[in-house]
Amino acid sequence: MFEVRKPGCIFIVFVLLVAIGVSLVASRPAQAQQNSAVLFQNVRIFDGRNSTLSAPFNVLIRNGKIEKISAAPLTADAQAIDGGNRVLMPGLIDAHWHAMLVRPTPAAAIAGDVGYLNLQAAAEATATLMRGFTTVRDMGGPSFGLKRAIDEDLVAGPRIYPSGAMITISGGHGDFRQLSDLPRTIGGMLSRMELIGGSMVADSPDEVRVRAREQLMQGATQVKLTAGGGVASPFSPLDVSTFTEPELRAAVEAAENWGTYVAVHAYTPVAIQRSIAAGAKCVEHGHLMDEASARLMAEKGIWLSTQPFLDLAGAAALGPSEQDKMQQVVTGTDRVYALAKKYKIKTAFGTDVLFSKALAERQGAMLADLTRWYTPAEALAMATSANGELLSLSGPRNPYPGKLGVVEEGALADLLLVDGNPIENIKLVADPAKNFVVIMKGGKIYKNTLAGDSRR
Repeated sequence: MFEVRKPGCIFIVFVLLVAIGVSLVASRPAQAQQNSAVLFQNVRIFDGRNSTLSAPFNVLIRNGKIEKISAAPLTADAQAIDGGNRVLMPGLIDAHWHAMLVRPTPAAAIAGDVGYLNLQAAAEATATLMRGFTTVRDMGGPSFGLKRAIDEDLVAGPRIYPSGAMITISGGHGDFRQLSDLPRTIGGMLSRMELIGGSMVADSPDEVRVRAREQLMQGATQVKLTAGGGVASPFSPLDVSTFTEPELRAAVEAAENWGTYVAVHAYTPVAIQRSIAAGAKCVEHGHLMDEASARLMAEKGIWLSTQPFLDLAGAAALGPSEQDKMQQVVTGTDRVYALAKKYKIKTAFGTDVLFSKALAERQGAMLADLTRWYTPAEALAMATSANGELLSLSGPRNPYPGKLGVVEEGALADLLLVDGNPIENIKLVADPAKNFVVIMKGGKIYKNTLAGDSRR
């Protein structure tokens, strides 16, 4: 069809043809898997919403979705898995995760080798999926590349709803510069944390608008701002309020122009109420909120994405002052859940694990900790259907169109087969290696410890 005579051009064409061929070959297994079918037989269903299990059903999975749920036997050319009256439930969702920041130390997260950090994150992504968390909402960090690798099936891991770099102010939560890095030159060189995409400093509405748009340009499903002080940042007291209302509103306008929303890191009443006035749709944490803030969130339909912090385990890698701040947060945990229940605030479950592989391994145990305030069924619903509803706020920026967090016809086939009844014993989710006998994401089986599967 064409003729190339120059040796250099011949080489370039050869490389392009090889690359195209490799790409096509690499895509075939994923496509074959996507079109394959799986039939779960004799399973009781926790659908993500109801507080009771169904009678035994059969569930047919095809093309990555739940095609059919039937009490009557189903016949299909599918891999059949006899559930043996076990419980089929939605994959778990963590609404506040930091995929790039789980395993490194705080210093390594900023100054470490980027290639090694990505390999660490890939290993942790696989471990996250094997704990039964099939989706995470990443609330700060350069996870765009990891998400792409997972989506292309280069790495086994959960679906990622990325925020990209968290946006902060000079001296705010997420500003990890040292005093020797000051003063900041407006429009000058970026700091190391900004260069690697961990966080971006913005000190005016115009700067906020630019940084928000940059994250959306890279594929952010929501924009994250730190509206108040935080635990891990060295120069950020918990009580401070950071962004002004016009600055927050600039981010909200940028996100809404892209059809999505702003989530804010906020502990205190001032940070929460100012963010709501600016148009934020989700408050992360909220452990120091008051009655007025809780009432306002309920009236406006604002989401609360909070975490069951019960001890200082999450502060083990931090310094004394940071541990003191963590203690303040822990002290507020009972209160934030009490207010959420009192005012019926839409509440999401997340863990916010940072700098600790050991703590990440307790991801399911933290979900079980919710039974301090909720029934097991309520806790499981929070980590499945409720979190799925929160994810849908990303609207057209949703990279995974379809229902998540539920077991129903047409929903995405992110499923767990549990050896036991988690509604009666939610501690089953704390030992996923033993109790999750099948882990499926998008119709693909990533774990199956049951014997005797066959083609039907």
